[in-house]
Formats: sequence, C-alpha cells, structure tokens
Amino acid sequence: MKTIMVDLAATPSARSYPIHIGSGILGQTELILSHMPQKRVAIVTNTTVAPLYLERLRSALEDQGAASVPIILPDGEEHKNWQTLNLIFDSLLTKRCERGTPVIALGGGVVGDLAGFAAATYLRGVPFIQFPTTLLAQVDSSVGGKTGINHPLGKNMIGAFYQPRVVVADSTTLETLPERELRAGIAEVIKYGLIRDPAFLVWIERNMIKLLARDPEVLIEAIHRSCMNKAEVVEADEHESGMRALLNLGHTFGHAIENALGYGTWLHGEAVAAGTVLAAELSRRMDMITQTDVERIRNIYVQAGLPVAAPDLGPEKYLHLMGLDKKVAGGKMRFVLLHRIGEAAVHSDVPAGILTEMLQECTANA
Repeated sequence: MKTIMVDLAATPSARSYPIHIGSGILGQTELILSHMPQKRVAIVTNTTVAPLYLERLRSALEDQGAASVPIILPDGEEHKNWQTLNLIFDSLLTKRCERGTPVIALGGGVVGDLAGFAAATYLRGVPFIQFPTTLLAQVDSSVGGKTGINHPLGKNMIGAFYQPRVVVADSTTLETLPERELRAGIAEVIKYGLIRDPAFLVWIERNMIKLLARDPEVLIEAIHRSCMNKAEVVEADEHESGMRALLNLGHTFGHAIENALGYGTWLHGEAVAAGTVLAAELSRRMDMITQTDVERIRNIYVQAGLPVAAPDLGPEKYLHLMGLDKKVAGGKMRFVLLHRIGEAAVHSDVPAGILTEMLQECTANA
C-alpha cells in the first residue's frame, strides 16, 4: 500500500488527510477508524456498486463494532441532481444521523460528488470519507474536495469545497469496471502529464497497453502518480483561485459536450478527451505548441480508445454553453491552453475569430 498526504497547512482549514492506494484494501477499516467520531456511518453508493462491494464494507465495519446506514442511489450522471441529493438527506434524517455520523462515498465520481455535497451541507457539515471504485474517481474526483451537482444549464454549477478526512483507493475494484469507464478514467490520468508532468506522460505512452489490460502494478503506479500531482495542486490552491484551474484542461469544451448531448450520453472522460484535443488545437492556433504536439496528444487518446473528434454542435452552441461555464470571469471565457507538453496556463484573451474558426473546422466532420 502507498500513502500520500494532502497537506492543507497553508489554507484556512489547516489540516492534512491521507490517500491510501493499494490492492485489496477496501476491507481494511482500520484505515478509517481514527477518522470516525462515532461508530455509526452512512454509506452512500449506487445500484451498480452496491451488489459488488457494499456488503464487504459493511461486514468489515461490523467486525469493528460499527453500524452502517446504507443509502443506495440510481446510477448514472443523469442522476447527479437535486432530486437524487434529496434522497440522501431523506435517509440521513429518517435514520436520525447526527453531526458525528460520517458519510462514506462508495462508488465513482457521481456518488462521491453527491455524498460529499450532502456531507458538506447536512447539519452544516459532517465527516466525509471516500472509497472511490472507478479509475476516474481514484485519480481525480475523490481528491481535492470538489463536491456538487449538475444543473440543466451547466455541469457542477452547484456545490461546495469540502475535503474528505481520508481517501481509500482499492485498485481491485477496477477489475469489475466496464471497459468504457476504464478508458474514460485514463483521460484524467493523461491530463496530469499534459499540464505538469511530461515524464509521467512518457510513462503513460509506454504503459498504455498494460493500463488497458489492468496490470495491477501499473494501475497502482498510475493512481499514485496522478494523486501525487493532484495533491500538490490542491495544497497550493485549495479553492481554485489560481493554479488549480489548470486541472480543467479540456473541461470547458468537455462540459459543453456533456451538456449538449445530455448528461450520461458521453462519459465525462470521453468528453474531456475530445475537449483536450480541441484545447490543443486552439493552443496551436495561438502559436503555443506545434502540429507535432497536437498529433502526439491526439495519438495518446486514440491509443487509449477515447474519442478525439468533438461532436458538431455548431460554434454558436459551443460558445453559448461555454459562456455558462463556472470558470467564466469578468464575462470572459477562460481556457486552459498548453504552452508546451507539461506546461499549461489559463487564458481569457483568446480572440473570438480564432475560437470560432477552430470550432467550425475541428468539429465539422466529427
């Protein structure tokens, strides 16, 4: 098992929390006991994950004398909304969960975001623990404290920054992950190499076949390296006032794709992959990277089996949806662009003509 500490000593919260990464650690409840104010927990999961892992976690907690309240939600990005969030509140209130009752998220990014937002707001804040079971959640969404729900006008527009007390990432849960979701998770792994860790990108390119084959050692290394990158960024900028925005490479375009097609039609990682190719092409047209760089980026997503052609929504639709993005500041859209492989920056000075022309030419045949 590998452990990374997220050190928030420089932030108002002034605390740290561990990320435990390993194989077969889902049942090692000793990893979370010290983070539980009371031996009663609420476990938020969904209809897909519950049959696979809920009983294992409940049984392990019972062996430690801890009772659990299971809350099973419908599965899918389309359920990341107020109605589903209210199901969590209904259960917490009905079961009379207290301020010291931890909320455990057992599932992927949707479960983590919903459970985290509920933990942040129920009784004005209860302890929150993450057990991510998808690659995307293990390398990205479970770390850093972003929680929230979608709105018909935009993705993740309503939420809170609320850090977990501990994250336990068991790589064996990826054995039951559908192939499509595994590939979607790899999109977020690639992101870290593109924005800040070029050596990691080379490692990903060399180990892509093993990643797709779910080689245990390669998966753990990918999760570990990704979480190290995410932790360093979160430590420096917990509330995304600066460098944390770089983690949104491809997301401005990607969120527009998800919204336009309907949440859940494209997986988040699929939309981010196509969105990153658009961001790379925009970076080239802004004379920041070369065509060779763009082709390299495109090829690594092709290698991962991810879409590289964004759907043709029309420039007007893209511009409208991106204008609703939560990263808009001062009325200006902000884009994460690549200055080179391994170095990114946020730009709000993209000329409208270049952006529109890029959208016309790079999505027309998608």
